[in-house]
Order: sequence, then C-alpha cells, then structure tokens
Amino acid sequence: MAEAHQAVAFQFTVTPDGIDLHMSHQALTEIYLSGVRSWKKRIIGLKNSVITGVYPASPSSWLFVVIAILATMYTRSDPSMGLIAKIQEHLPVSQSMSNQCQTLVSAVLFSTMLWLLLIFTMRMCLKQLLSYHRWMFEKHGKMSNTTKVWVALVRIFSGRKPLLYSYQGSLPNLPVPAIKDTVKRHLESVRPLMDDAEYERMTKLSAEFESSLGKRLHWYLKLKALWATNYVSDWWEEYVYLRGRSPIMVNSNYYGMDFMYVTPTPIQAARAGNSLHAYFLYRRKLNKEELKPVSFPPVNSSSQCERVFNTTRIPGEETGKETDMHTHVDTQYTVQHWQDSDYIAVYHSGRYFRLRMYHAGRLLSPREIEFQIQKILDDPSPPSKGEAKLGALTAGDRIPWAKARMKYFSSGVNKRSLDYIEKAAFFVSLDDDEQGGMADDPTRLDSYAKSLLHGKCFDRWFDKSFTVVYFKNGKMGLNGEHSWADAPVLSHAWQYVLSTDCFQLGYNAEGHCKGEVDASLPQPQKLNWEIPPECEEQISGSLAVAQALADDVDVHVFAFEEFGKGKIKRCRVSPDAFIQLALQLAYYRDQGRFCLTYEASMTRLFKEGRTETVRSCTNESSAFVRALEDVCRRLFQEASEKHQHLYRMAMTGAGIDRHLFCLYVVSKYLRVESPFLKEVLSEPWRLSTSQTPLQVEMFDIVNYPEYVSCGGGFGPVADDGYGVSYCALGDNMFNFHITCKHSCPDTGANKFGAQIRKALRDLLQLLCPNQTELRKTEVKRPEFKKDL
Repeated sequence: MAEAHQAVAFQFTVTPDGIDLHMSHQALTEIYLSGVRSWKKRIIGLKNSVITGVYPASPSSWLFVVIAILATMYTRSDPSMGLIAKIQEHLPVSQSMSNQCQTLVSAVLFSTMLWLLLIFTMRMCLKQLLSYHRWMFEKHGKMSNTTKVWVALVRIFSGRKPLLYSYQGSLPNLPVPAIKDTVKRHLESVRPLMDDAEYERMTKLSAEFESSLGKRLHWYLKLKALWATNYVSDWWEEYVYLRGRSPIMVNSNYYGMDFMYVTPTPIQAARAGNSLHAYFLYRRKLNKEELKPVSFPPVNSSSQCERVFNTTRIPGEETGKETDMHTHVDTQYTVQHWQDSDYIAVYHSGRYFRLRMYHAGRLLSPREIEFQIQKILDDPSPPSKGEAKLGALTAGDRIPWAKARMKYFSSGVNKRSLDYIEKAAFFVSLDDDEQGGMADDPTRLDSYAKSLLHGKCFDRWFDKSFTVVYFKNGKMGLNGEHSWADAPVLSHAWQYVLSTDCFQLGYNAEGHCKGEVDASLPQPQKLNWEIPPECEEQISGSLAVAQALADDVDVHVFAFEEFGKGKIKRCRVSPDAFIQLALQLAYYRDQGRFCLTYEASMTRLFKEGRTETVRSCTNESSAFVRALEDVCRRLFQEASEKHQHLYRMAMTGAGIDRHLFCLYVVSKYLRVESPFLKEVLSEPWRLSTSQTPLQVEMFDIVNYPEYVSCGGGFGPVADDGYGVSYCALGDNMFNFHITCKHSCPDTGANKFGAQIRKALRDLLQLLCPNQTELRKTEVKRPEFKKDL
C-alpha cells in the first residue's frame, strides 16, 4: 500500500547471499529534519515556559538581584539580616570550597529565594488587581480616581512584552455567585415572559429551591470552586458539547466567511496556497507565543488558543453507566489534541489526501502549496468503494458514528487513514461549486453561508477543530467545531489569515501565488479505505439524518450599510445594546410576543473562562418596545443601560446561567430532582444571538473599504426560534447572519431580516428625530481584484 511504503525508511529482501538492505536516503533525511524541528519546538517551549513561569518578572532580573545582594555585601552590610550566614552553616562541608566561595554560594542561594519571593508577591498583587472590575461599570469617558490608580498599578505590575500565556498564572478564578442573587436575577429575567399567575408560581418555586435544595447544591459548588481552576468550564465542555447525541453539524458547529466584496484571485489552488501558508505562519507564532495577548483592558485568558490546531473531537464507546444527565447510556466523547502535525488532510471529489506542509525542514512556500493543491485537483483517480460520502458519519447522530468508528476503523488500513485525518493540523475541503456574494446579487450570500454551515453533509470533517473550504471560483470559508474553544479564538486566526493572504503575501498578475517551486516535492498521498457494505449502510443512514437537518435550515445574510456604530456612538448609546434592542423590537413585531433571549458574553477575565449568557430580554427592554409608538426615549435609555449592566455582570462572573447549569450537574451527581432547575433549564432560547469580534488592527477599512469580512454565523438553538450573529464593520456598516428552520411555519430568515432593518431605522430615528434622511454608504466594491 502506498501509505505503508512512505511510512518506512528502508526496505530489505532475503537473498541466497544474505539480507539485501536498501536504505532510503530521502526518508532518513526527512526523519532527521523532522526530529530537528521537533527539538527546536521543545527548546522554544521550554524557554517560553521559563519566561511565563517567572512573569511578571524576567529571567534576567535574577542576575540583577544577585548582583545587588553581592554589591551590598561588599560594602560590609548584610541585607539578609543573618540569613546568608545561616545558609552557609547548613551547606555541605567541602575541603575544596574556600570560606569565601561558600559565602558566595550562600549569597546566590539567598538571592534566588528572594527573587522567587518577589515574583510570588508581584503575581499575587497582579492577581488581586485583575480581580477589580468596577471600571467596567463606570460611564464611558468618566474614569474615577480609584480606576486611574488601578490602571497605573496594573501597568507597573504587568511588566513589559508579555507572551501569549504570560497572564495565565495571574488571572483570578471565576467566582461562584450567591444563590439568592442568581435566583433573584432569574426571576427578573423571566418576568417579561410570564403573566401574573405564571410569575407567582415561579416565585414560589424559586423560594422553595433557594431555602432548601439550592443551599446544599451550592455548598458542593463552592467546594469545587476552591479545588478547580474554573468551576464551570470542564462541565460545560463535557455536558453541553461532548455528551450530546444529536448531530453537531448545524446544531453546534459554526461558520466563518470570506471578504464580502473582493475575491483576491479566481484560482482555487492559488487561494489555498496563500491562506494555508498563512495558517501555518499563525501556528508558528502560536507555538512561539509571539501572538500578542489581549492585555489591557481587559486581560483575557488565552488558554483556549492551545487547541486551535492538531485537535479533533473523537467519539468513544458506550459504557452503559448511569452517569449521563439525560439518559442512562454513557458515551465517552473526548477532545484529542496532539502536540504537532506537519501535514493537513484534504478532501476533493470523494477522495481523501494527506498533504505534507514541510519539505527539507522548511514550511512550503505559497507557490509550492498551490502546486501541490493543483495536483490534487488534477488527480483523475476515482474514490474507493464507500469513500466518497464517508464524512457523513461526522455529520449524523453521534452514537452511530461512535459504534461505526469502533467496529470499522479501529484497525488496519481504515485506522491508519482515519489517524491521518484526525491527527492532521486541520481539514481542507476543495469544493467543486462556486460561492460568494456579489454587489449586484447579495442573495448569493445566503447560499454561500448555507454551504459553509453544512455543505453536502459529507464533504466536511465536522469533528476537526476547523475545516477550511475553498470554492472553485477562489472564495473560501471555514466550518468550526465548538467544543474545544469559543468562536472568537478561531475568528482571530481566521482574520489573521485573511489579512496575511491579501496584504502581505499577495498574488502575481495572473492570480497565482508568488515564488518558485521545488521540483523534488513528493506527491500528495491518497488515503486508502476498505469500507464493507455494512459500513456503507451506516454512512447512508447518517447522511439521511444530516441531509434532513441541512434541508430544514433557512439562512439569510445581509449587510446593513445605512449607518453603523459610529453614528450610534454619537448618540451616546452602546452599539451592542442598540442592536440587541433592535432585535427585541424586530422579534416582537415578527412574533407578537417576547422570548427568552441568549446573548453570548465571554468570561475570559478569569482562568480558563469561556462564556456566560446575557439575558437580553428584560423588563426595561419589553417596556420600551411596548411604548415605542409613544416615542419614549427615556425608556430606551433605561433599557440600553440595563443591557450594558447585564453584559458587564456576565463578564465579571455574576451571570446566572452557568451557575444554574452547574447546580443542575451537582443535583444529577447527588441523584436528587429539582423542579425549579428542571423547569429553568428546559426554557427554550428562541432568540440566540452573538456578536462576531473584529480585529480592527488587521484591516484598513478606511483605505480599503472593500476588504470587509462577511463575519460568520450558527444554526438556530430552538426549532421555533432564530439564531442571529452580527458584526460591526468600521463605523458605517453592520453584517447580520440569521438562521431558522423551514419546518416552523412562524419563522422565516428573510422575513426576520426585514424586521431587523426596519427596527434599526426606527431606533435611529427615535434617537435622532431631526435627521431627515439616513446616509447610505456609497462605495464601489469590486467583486474581483487581481493584485494589491
């Protein structure tokens, strides 16, 4: 088999004269260079571990402390107050060591201990400083004296030029909110959704829970918070993501899109060449911790960055234990991360390939990657039996995939090929379709987004940390798996790739990548499979489930260019609060009622922080929506301030949903039923929203306004609800991604998009009543641009 031959460094045959040994010089060279690269990575990792370990001090500061102590000793003063002499008394007696040498060694030991004590003190001070969050609740532009002093102290204790993970040891732990506060905030959040009788019943249920079972569950949670780094994150990853049985395609995975108005090159292989090279440049920066951490304000946890590459979600076997939250069957799914991988897995026309990204110890150039991708595109070989739709196993229900993986992919050629996919840096899909939006046909964005969300249900590997999709016309996008990290982590890498692709690497006049090609590059390796008929039946079953789910998804993407966050800020309103209130108004007009609304907020101000929920539907927002016909600006301001307050509370660890979730997990471990928790966690999120962050320093929107990303989106959480993702692009534009299900007769993505547009206009008119006409951004945005 081809892959078996490439995996060995030598061959031998038995002859009458003995063993004839044939060494492969090229294979041995690759093994040597791979080892050198691995050792270089280890050395860099060790160096960074030392730098991060002593942060906020630096390794060189040790020498400064030693010299300072020795200098004071030579002035006949004892800065140690007798400790150096005590250390000297306990040193092992050596005839070869003079008294002066013993004194020197004792001074160095004392200096080292003093240096470590100073590091510990500085780190504790920085940790206490980072626990201060009152600055978030101050009005924009009005900083208190306390906060000014805090800013100065944080800058002093933060040191200079921190690495990516430098702050991790100084971040505070996520606090556990008081049970009475969580129950009170929950009641407040559901008041707009209930009539008086329902609210009275929920109030009694809440009081009963708080005074009895809630206290017991909360005690266990406080105990976990004392022991664990983060009392939420491990349970959130396991129970919300890894224990799920339904398909992760659409239900969990999300997508990211290319530039909206520009395609840098129409050549599919060339676009892959530049962007794949950029991904590995990003991984190199990540491994060296050269990426700039989000430092101040606020300091964010970078722990999720570790699993961007070489990571796969792996289904496990059923154990039959009664430990799961929803069913007696326990299936152990895991997120597997490997330290390094020098290749990617590529899918094209039903075939899977392994493409090495390094040759002779160096990363392939963009032109060489383009050359290799073109080889795959030109490969005429047909897929093997059962191979073409194999990826559907990752798109369907999880338990059938776990069983099939154990039965058909645990040994032999299938295991070897599956290992190549799962251990790859990431997955690449070369699509035969053309996608992307154009200025004269914006509706094509809907098809583009839908393709990235689920594709053909078998041409993405949904278990990989992310799949990069390249379309025939040069457009690209990605599909991200959600369990290993939250969307902003992958979004940062995606935006780095977009920026590097266009503004640093570029293309020649013909649209090809720049540079030359090494003629000795090995061929991409086609993976082999032996799929039995029983497995093909399982693949067909998973594909049917996934196809039904994909067909049910309605997607609408649009750019709102009449105004942006710039004009909203001039009205002294938070852009995020403005959009959330617009969504509340749009949903009320669309459905004639209010609903429980999910807005994701990060909790990365704390160690291993992930997300919390901002319940955007409040008493204030519902009162404003009902009173809009009376043009009540005061209620708008109150609703906006309430939303900002809830957002800040969620960011600072005072949200309610993760606390309630963890209380529910504890109740399941204790095997006790809570009617309150059961009802709370069964409330549907009919409006699930999220804001896509934009790394503004990577794009020059003023000089290159056409280079704006479409952003990304996700599937609806509830069958009768909407999923809405939005992104502020510069000061004059918003992008919205709306999803719902065709099977619900009351929802429609385009219909809701029209309501959002109207709500945005009405809210701005409310804030700026003297404005006669909304200014519309008029920028000529070409669909294709050959060269920068």
